[in-house]
Amino acid sequence: MTSIVERLRAAGCVFAEEEAGLLVAAATDDGHLAGMVARRVGGEPLEHVVGWAEFCGLRVEVGAGAFVPRRRTEFLVQEAVDLARPGAVVLDLCCGVGALGAAVAAQVPGGVELHAADIDPAALAYARRNVAPYGGAVWEGDLYAALPAELRGRVDVLVVNAPYVPTGEIGLMPPEARDHEPLVSLDGGADGLDVHRRVAAGALEWLAPGGHLLIETSARQAPLTASALTGGGLVVRAVSSEELYATVVIGRAPAPAA
Repeated sequence: MTSIVERLRAAGCVFAEEEAGLLVAAATDDGHLAGMVARRVGGEPLEHVVGWAEFCGLRVEVGAGAFVPRRRTEFLVQEAVDLARPGAVVLDLCCGVGALGAAVAAQVPGGVELHAADIDPAALAYARRNVAPYGGAVWEGDLYAALPAELRGRVDVLVVNAPYVPTGEIGLMPPEARDHEPLVSLDGGADGLDVHRRVAAGALEWLAPGGHLLIETSARQAPLTASALTGGGLVVRAVSSEELYATVVIGRAPAPAA
C-alpha cells in the first residue's frame, strides 16, 4: 500500500492515500491492481480506472472514453429535483453516462418517467446500466432527433449538461479531461455555446406547458446561454452556487392561458 501511495504521489495525485485505497478495493488480484496503478500513474482518470464515479450519492458506472460527471453538476440536479413532481417526465439530454437523469430519478419521491439521450453510443452503453434501476428509456441520436414523437410536448423537466468549453480553450483543460474524455462532450464551438443554442431553439416543442429546461453553463457564459433560452421562447432565470462554483440557467415554457 505504501509503495502505491508513493507512486501515485510522484505522479502528481494530490489525494494519493484515498486513491490508493480505492484502487486496492477495486482490484480482483495483484495483477489487476498493478495494471490499475499503472493506468492511473499514466494519467487516466481514477474513475475510468476503477469503473465508477460518485455523483449525488450514487455510484455511477463510467469507463474509458466516457465523460466523468463533475461534482459541480450536482447543483443542476438539486435545482431539477426541486422542480420535479412525482411522476414527472424527466429528460436527460446530452446524457453521457446518464448520471443526471439517474440522480434526479433517485431523489424525486414517488419516482419519475425517465428518458435519456445522447449521440455517443459508447456513453449510452453506460447510461443504459445507470438508468435501468429507475426504469429509464435510452435513445441514441443528435439532440431532439433521438427522441420518440410521443415525448413531444410532454417533458416536465429537461436537464442538460452539454459541452460548453470554447474550442480554443480545450488545450487548457487538465490532461485527464482533454486526453481521456471524448471531444464531443467537451467542445462547445467557438464561444462554447453552439449546443446550448441548438437545445434552446428546440426546447419549446418538447416541453410540457410550464415545463422547465435546466442547462449548466459558466458564470461568464450565463448571459449568452440565457439569451439563447429567451430567444427560444422561454421565461429565463439564472441561479448559482458559490460552494460548487456552479451556474445553471433555467427556462420555463409558458403555461397555457387561463
